[in-house]
Amino acid sequence: MAQDLFAGSPENERVKLRDYTERAYLNYSMYVILDRALPHVGDGLKPVQRRIIYAMHELGLRASAKYKKSARTVGDVIGKFHPHGDSAAYEAMVLMAQAFSYRYPLIDGQGNWGSPDDPKSFAAMRYTESRLAAFADLLLSEIGQGTVSWLPNFDGTMSEPEILPARVPHVLLNGTTGIAVGMATDIPPHNLRELVAACLHLLENPDASALELAAFVRGPDFPTEAEIITPEKDIRDMYATGRGSLRARAVWQREQNDTLVVTALPFQVSGARVLEQIAQQMQAKKLPMVADLRDESDHENPTRLVIEMRSNRVDAEGLMSHLFASTDLERTYRVNMNVIGMDGRPGVRSLPRMLGEWLQFRRETVRRRLQHRLEQVQRRLHILDGLLVAFLNIDEVIAIIRYEDKPKAALIARFGLSDDQAEAILELKLRHLARLEEMKIRGEQEELAKERDTLELTLGSDARMKTLLRKELLAAAEEFGDDRRSPLVSRTEARAYSESELVSAEPVTVVLSGKGWIRAAKGLDIDGEKLSYKAGDAFLCAVQGRSNQSVILLDSTGRTYSLPAHGLPSARGQGEPLTGRINPPSGATFVGALMGEDSACCLLSTDAGYGFVTKLEDLQAKNRAGKVVLSVPEGAQVLAPVRIADPAADWLVAVSNEGRMLVFPVAELPQLARGKGNRILGIPPAQLKTREEFMLGAAVLGTKDELLIHSGKRFLRLKRGDLENYLGERGRRGNKLPRGFQKVDRLETVQA
Repeated sequence: MAQDLFAGSPENERVKLRDYTERAYLNYSMYVILDRALPHVGDGLKPVQRRIIYAMHELGLRASAKYKKSARTVGDVIGKFHPHGDSAAYEAMVLMAQAFSYRYPLIDGQGNWGSPDDPKSFAAMRYTESRLAAFADLLLSEIGQGTVSWLPNFDGTMSEPEILPARVPHVLLNGTTGIAVGMATDIPPHNLRELVAACLHLLENPDASALELAAFVRGPDFPTEAEIITPEKDIRDMYATGRGSLRARAVWQREQNDTLVVTALPFQVSGARVLEQIAQQMQAKKLPMVADLRDESDHENPTRLVIEMRSNRVDAEGLMSHLFASTDLERTYRVNMNVIGMDGRPGVRSLPRMLGEWLQFRRETVRRRLQHRLEQVQRRLHILDGLLVAFLNIDEVIAIIRYEDKPKAALIARFGLSDDQAEAILELKLRHLARLEEMKIRGEQEELAKERDTLELTLGSDARMKTLLRKELLAAAEEFGDDRRSPLVSRTEARAYSESELVSAEPVTVVLSGKGWIRAAKGLDIDGEKLSYKAGDAFLCAVQGRSNQSVILLDSTGRTYSLPAHGLPSARGQGEPLTGRINPPSGATFVGALMGEDSACCLLSTDAGYGFVTKLEDLQAKNRAGKVVLSVPEGAQVLAPVRIADPAADWLVAVSNEGRMLVFPVAELPQLARGKGNRILGIPPAQLKTREEFMLGAAVLGTKDELLIHSGKRFLRLKRGDLENYLGERGRRGNKLPRGFQKVDRLETVQA
């Protein structure tokens, strides 16, 4: 029933929900894009910024005026032009007053307007005072000269400028950021002199490319003095497409021998935040070479962060490279030069298009200014012509005014005057009837006639218009231009310290037990067999290395695992079980361990008589589950890994449980990252399957090493020269050892 009643009402419209929501969302998105988030290419301002600047102009808060409470300005802005929250308007106002946020601040503030460490620490608007900065004159000086299109304000009671008549490309000078619906803008600030030079070149060469303009605009210019380290090619690509990224890096220097001082931070980076980030790394023991941090910033040195090193032997370049990579001392900025163009549509502009559109805007602004002035001059000349007629016929004019009931009409009829001329004569004061006034009128006529001719010539000539634009741009650059603040420097890529670089390289011995308990002791003279073990556990192996290296563990399934040596428990106790640090397969046991440089080689093998040479870097595992490196044949077992000092010169010694020994060069084995490997010792498959014969062990013999063959309590000591009888081709069964040593317990190599 209710539906029928409303359906017939002329005040209601039946619209599909889908169509209504689509239209409402589109309207909202267009409002956000055009009236809130994106700047206009003409004056480079968002609506709220434009309204703040205009409201201050209307209040008479020019650079030469006295400061006025910011609350007064904000009240005018939200009451007359911008019906939103006062805090939003005040924050936008504060941003334009912060010298560390704006390359060329538009507002001159007095009081607490925030700091680089905390830009939002500004005082409330009832405490601060403000006025327009001198630079704002470049946006406002021509506002009353017919250059502006006016729009009604939100309630239709007043008018506000659609775009301010900017005399310089402000859209690139101070840059801006904004997030709209489905699009955003990130425009970095630039240097006034560089942009003016590019505009002058574009005036003479309208088809100039981004590459040509990049010769004038070398890159963005931030308010801080941090270095821009983006490669020149990337900057040129950014200007050619309107999109890209920039990297800025802090400036530092070394004072004395062990002190580093940061003197300039990247744009919008807080020094307190940087010190906090470094302190966190110090607490986590990731910066053992840093002893102390201090913030010595003051009025004379706005940025002075001091980093004390523990020793003058610390690599300062390496330390700063790490800090650049791990803190805000180096920051990346997105660039997306998205603005509302002269056609009223948002879009990403390249540098030539951006400056080209602004020059189009500026040319039109100057044309309107000249046309407005020409109309004023012509109107004044017209009035002066009428006044001159009055002075030449002063007695008759006075008589008409004294005796006629309608003197204006009589004057128009008698002297052929226009309505404006007659009105001007009637408004003359008696003191202006002196004879000297006639001379003044004729002098003014001459001056205005010359000005009229000049204006008409300029409006009718492209060359004269270009010359005028050039003069005005050069004058603005001369008055407000300054040197570049952000140097463009080529730097190497920042690199953070690896975990091994942050740990001191002390000698260490890692001991592994048969049950999988691990511990580490400082020094290389540790005898693992003499350490105490839990009941039922015993010594398995010990490896030597340095505390900044990783321990590689090999289990019975052919998997390897990596653990940093500096993080292992002390050998003063009985260690910790490996299962708390890694996740080996169920039932797997550990057969050996390795330590050394990543380029070091080792032998991996199984008692099936297969094996291969590999590098330690190929055995490193990144996760707790490890990685499969050695393929184990069915029924075979993994043998302990063996270090290889020189793969080109060392010999490999393999012994079977039958007392056979084979010797051949290690170079005959392939070097693999993973796999089963090649045959080392030739064992008949039938005997291998029944485990009657298998490879008992393997050793690697250097040129100056001796081989010890242990059999019970006896051992046989052999030099390389004693092994000629056992030399053979890889994959043979080998020759029998002497009687009494055919039941081998283990092989060992020692230095001669």
